[in-house]
Amino acid sequence: MIKLRVLWIVLLALPAFAAGRVQCSTVKSQYMPAPVGYCALLPASYDAQPAKKFPTLYFLHGLGGDGSFLVASGGWGLIADLQEQKRIGEFVVITPDADSTFYINSKTGRTRYEDFFIRDFVPQMEKQYRLVHARSGRAIGGISMGGYGALRFAFKYPQMFAAVSAHMPALMEQLPHGAGAAGMTSFIGGAFGRPADEPFWKANTPFVFARTADLRGIKIYIDCGDQDDYGFDAGTREMDKLLTARHVPHVTHIFPGGHTWQFVAQHLEESLTFVSKAFSLK
Repeated sequence: MIKLRVLWIVLLALPAFAAGRVQCSTVKSQYMPAPVGYCALLPASYDAQPAKKFPTLYFLHGLGGDGSFLVASGGWGLIADLQEQKRIGEFVVITPDADSTFYINSKTGRTRYEDFFIRDFVPQMEKQYRLVHARSGRAIGGISMGGYGALRFAFKYPQMFAAVSAHMPALMEQLPHGAGAAGMTSFIGGAFGRPADEPFWKANTPFVFARTADLRGIKIYIDCGDQDDYGFDAGTREMDKLLTARHVPHVTHIFPGGHTWQFVAQHLEESLTFVSKAFSLK
């Protein structure tokens, strides 16, 4: 998967971008066995307009990444440039660490990432930063494992988010069997049990919530490469069919490309513009 690691000390020493700054820290939670790191990407006017509150995009990393991934990959530079050029509006982007949790409460119950994110992390961020405390000011997005997490959170808690964007999300209704099973089990990690528990996987996929949730009002964007290395383009097509059958407005793109950061970088502006419009900023 996408592996992007940067030492915290380097991150904390980074100079402010001309169009904003990055602030990294940790939060504690009763739902997690250790403090969780995150980075907050603050737009230029955050410091210049101290009375202003900002919408927030919670952007979730893929397997092998961490909360520094947008800084490490150059994604933050792209966001800052787009905001400075007024091609998107100004909003805060927050990127929490998640290791290989898939953003769920693990089968063992030792790591309760879903409870952490919904009950602790979002409320703590809204106390720590000047953020809009309403659905209209929250969006969630992610890549790969983070795309899975973003869609799952958005469909399970649609009252919380105005929009969701997912790049090459790890969408599979069923775990593979046969030749590809061992590699996919290794990819998934331990959140779903060791070996992965198929009923537990099925009970937690975004498809479960997409079938029944009231998704009125939430803006949905999904893209994936037509040569995705993990076959997530098939899952993306299935999600598109499901949402279409339910008459849920959404945007789905199958673009040329594989499961790479380069694919994300090529289409990040499109999803950011989508989120900006959902915030009524651009």
